[in-house]
Amino acid sequence: MLMLLPGLICDARIYAPQTAAFADAVAVDGYGMADSLVDMARIALARADVAGADRFDLFGHSMGGRVALEVYRLAPQRVRRLALVSTGVHPVGPNEPASRAALQAVGHEQGFAALVDHWLKPMVAPANREDPAIYPPMEAMCLAQGQAMFDAQIRALLGRPEVAGLVATITCPTLVMTGELDTWANPDQHRAIAELIPDAELVIVPGAGHMIQLEAPQAVNAAIARWRARPAD
Repeated sequence: MLMLLPGLICDARIYAPQTAAFADAVAVDGYGMADSLVDMARIALARADVAGADRFDLFGHSMGGRVALEVYRLAPQRVRRLALVSTGVHPVGPNEPASRAALQAVGHEQGFAALVDHWLKPMVAPANREDPAIYPPMEAMCLAQGQAMFDAQIRALLGRPEVAGLVATITCPTLVMTGELDTWANPDQHRAIAELIPDAELVIVPGAGHMIQLEAPQAVNAAIARWRARPAD
């Protein structure tokens, strides 16, 4: 099984091109109102149990990459291969709580649509913001999640566990990938992550921003196919 973990205010729709391309793909359709990454990881493991998958290839995007690391912490023996995509392994920075609170305030004061507009556009490469096949469905997906879920997931991100030590223990075949134009989780950040993991494959997708699965589905799917072809114990 290929398990796909979505990021902040995303659901299974972010993985539509991947679930169409891989017959055994299961996209977790959000995390409900969970407000910790560990609880989100437990939801993912429960989803694998429902699917009858003792072991699985695990692909996490953005916040979902951090959830994937918590899945690996909880049950490393179940993770056959790991993909950390458009994500980070750094701790909470000194300015992060204030910047995230300012974004939340946009939603509380101006409405959730204003928050999504303010947050989502910089996540997408400029050319893709103008593509009616890419941006409007993505925007609708985010709007459907609502302010309360956004707030819960921000609490999860601000309460994230330390992962630097965990990353150094990863031994399964690992894909580290981001978009060339991702300003939120940039290529240099992913080069540093790949250097921490033995024999990790680094992929930088040309022309893509943060929402890489929908912005560059062919390139992402090709990287997934190569990663899944790597031998795993």
